[in-house]
Amino acid sequence: VQLQASGGGLVQAGGSLRLSCAASGRTFSTYTMGWFRQRPGKEREFVGRISGSSGSTNYADSMKGRFTISRDNAKNTVYLQMNSLKTEDTAVYYCAAAPPGSGSDWYRVMSTYTYWGQGTLVTVSS
Repeated sequence: VQLQASGGGLVQAGGSLRLSCAASGRTFSTYTMGWFRQRPGKEREFVGRISGSSGSTNYADSMKGRFTISRDNAKNTVYLQMNSLKTEDTAVYYCAAAPPGSGSDWYRVMSTYTYWGQGTLVTVSS
C-alpha cells in the first residue's frame, strides 16, 4: 500500500481545511486508516482513525468535535476534515494504514501502522 497525503496549506485561525490521503492497493478497505501529526518541536501524535470494516472513528481528545475522518473505499481515499482550526494545530499531518489489530486503543500506537504517507503541512495563522 502506498499513501499520498495532500490538501495542506495556510489557513487562518477559525478556518477549515480538508486533507486527503489517496491509497494504492486492492486491500485498502480492510485497513484501519489513521491520521497523525507532528507539531514543531514535538513528537508525532495520534489525531484519529477510521476502521476499515465498520467505519467507526476515534479521535484524540483535543480534536473531538473539530476534526472528522471519513473514507471512500471506492476511491481508496481517506479524508480529514478540520474545522475551527487553532494556531496550535499547525503541524505536518500524516496518514497511515494498519491491518486490523487488537487490544485496547491499539490504533493510537504508531508502530501498529505498516504504511505511511509523506505528510502534508498545515499552517494556521492567527
